[in-house]
Amino acid sequence: MKVRMVDVSPKPEVHREAIASGKIVLKKKTIELVKSEKIEKGDVLSVATVAAILAAKKTSEIIPLCHPIPLTHVDVDFSIEDNFIEVKTKVRTTAKTGVEMEALVATMTALLTIWDMVKKYEK
Repeated sequence: MKVRMVDVSPKPEVHREAIASGKIVLKKKTIELVKSEKIEKGDVLSVATVAAILAAKKTSEIIPLCHPIPLTHVDVDFSIEDNFIEVKTKVRTTAKTGVEMEALVATMTALLTIWDMVKKYEK
């Protein structure tokens, strides 16, 4: 069985954009603590935003065979509801390959960061 990175060298560089979203279900009380910025570890949404952006930039180091590409924009939005937080990440580039992996990794990392910061309140 062969494993290899796909050769994208003959492809032209074009504008590419991907959007990924996901949500984490939490207790109502935890949601209120997040909204009022009373989580012991700090401002959950700010930390999750930085984590998502960093993850998008590092995707090729996390996912084997994923091409390193120059990102031109990463946007992270949160929607807070009664029992969940939804994360939506938009990633843009001008490159020879897409940014869907970067958007997915960014969203996943934001969600994992939220969980890491609030898990003590979910017990």
